[in-house]
Amino acid sequence: MKPITGIFIGAVLLGAGAGGYWLGAQKADGISSPDKGRSGGVDRGQRTEKEHARKILYYRNPMGLPDTSPTPKKDAMGMDYVAVYEGEEGLGGGNQAASPSAASGGSGQLKISVEKVQKLGVKTEPATMRVFDKALRAVGRVEVNEQHIHNIAPKFEGWIEKLHVKTTGEPVKKGQALFDVYSPELVSAQREYAIAVQGVAALKNADSDTRQSMQRLADASLQRLKNWDISEQQVKDLAKSETARRSLTFHAFHTPVNGIVLEKKAVEGMRFMPGEMLYQIADLSHVWVIADVFEQDIALVKTGAKAKVKINAYPDKLFEGAITYVYPTLNPATRTIPVRLEIANPGGLLKPAMFAQVEITVADKGKVLTVPISAVIDSGTRHIALVQLAEGRFEPRAVSLGKRSDNYVEVLGGVAEGEQVVVAANFLIDAESNLKAALGGLGHAHGGETKDAKGIAQPAAELAGQGASEQPEPAAVGYQTEGTLDALNADGTVKVTHGQIKALGWPGMTMDLALANPSLVSGVKIGGAISFEIVERKPGEWVITKLQAKPGKPHEGH
Repeated sequence: MKPITGIFIGAVLLGAGAGGYWLGAQKADGISSPDKGRSGGVDRGQRTEKEHARKILYYRNPMGLPDTSPTPKKDAMGMDYVAVYEGEEGLGGGNQAASPSAASGGSGQLKISVEKVQKLGVKTEPATMRVFDKALRAVGRVEVNEQHIHNIAPKFEGWIEKLHVKTTGEPVKKGQALFDVYSPELVSAQREYAIAVQGVAALKNADSDTRQSMQRLADASLQRLKNWDISEQQVKDLAKSETARRSLTFHAFHTPVNGIVLEKKAVEGMRFMPGEMLYQIADLSHVWVIADVFEQDIALVKTGAKAKVKINAYPDKLFEGAITYVYPTLNPATRTIPVRLEIANPGGLLKPAMFAQVEITVADKGKVLTVPISAVIDSGTRHIALVQLAEGRFEPRAVSLGKRSDNYVEVLGGVAEGEQVVVAANFLIDAESNLKAALGGLGHAHGGETKDAKGIAQPAAELAGQGASEQPEPAAVGYQTEGTLDALNADGTVKVTHGQIKALGWPGMTMDLALANPSLVSGVKIGGAISFEIVERKPGEWVITKLQAKPGKPHEGH
């Protein structure tokens, strides 16, 4: 009788322990019985039998963090993980972790209630084929068009007696007087021409051979003066006066209209030699913009491509031009290649050495598969796109990316044409651990094998970037605060000023933080008040996972 009594007592104790465990799990899960509202009691024996008949899919974090486990475990505070039974994996839809439900065939999927999806304003766009127009941006500088530079260098020796153009930068028109010059050679040539003209007149009654010889002498003297850039009018005046002048005025007959003096070496009283440059005059009606294009982009740049140029001095004006030359050399210090654009310069607004921002439009051959840039989440080691399979069901996929434009990015693999990708949904980037938990679920559900972005069978742990351990990594903890959005940085980060974060021991400060997704700052004004949440993605690397404009009362740090 004693052994039978011991067995009976042990069974009773075992049943009581199981009932107590079940009761604690039900309270942690927040599930209440309809009978409780009517009579204040519940038939817990019947509930226990029904729940044991159902299949436990996984265990979720009791605090609602995006972390699941295939086996019972405790969180950092010692609380037991809550069992999720078959048929309950889609309930809740709040901060519940992604449910790796093998029974529904949705391994690694994110399941969110339709009401929650609508409330958060999820937006999707299909992956489409498009001609990929890419805008290359480069910095440059305005330079003088070398084809329109002219040097004033007389072909004879002489002395400058008077300057008519006296300063650098002075505008010069074609034919304008530059300086008065005295030259013994010039005086001698004038006298020869005058004597020859007088001889032709005196020998008008002589025989033809004599007249022709004198005429040839006069023509040679005239041509000598013309070769020295003496104007036609001056030559005619010499022919009329038949006397040599001591000095002549040198004119700018070979300079463009509306040129300016870039360099002036002429000084009154100075002696110059043949070929010595006295003035350098340039036409600025058309200028060059030399842009420095990065080495990896130079294959896309072709002669004749259109370009837009912005100048800091004229922010409201846009100058247009075309690429006329791609230089054959590379600057090893900056790894850039100069590209030359020719730009019209009406009104002379563009000055040499001005800083320019250049945007060159280039087009690749044919159409490629693209998605909006906001659809891609960069985790640091991979790129993830969230594909909408149905209402409230999303699947994170690793995607391979190609070239980028301002708004779209080329997808080389991971997403098919026509599939809907999420482009705006804050809850999907609540914390990076959401995606890690979903990706990690691929390995737990199928025992280690799944398909990669191209449909090829791969080990799930390798695809998800996690080991096939029974205990996934603990979820990242978010810290909420409020502050001001100061600026959007060129590298994709944001500058924010925030208040004290007591949980981290941080005082109020201004710092640059990365964004989990660029769409977080959509519609947020620079200088506006914000509330945001940060997560430590890696040791010392903090990322903003939530950001809202005009927040209410900020939450305390976790």
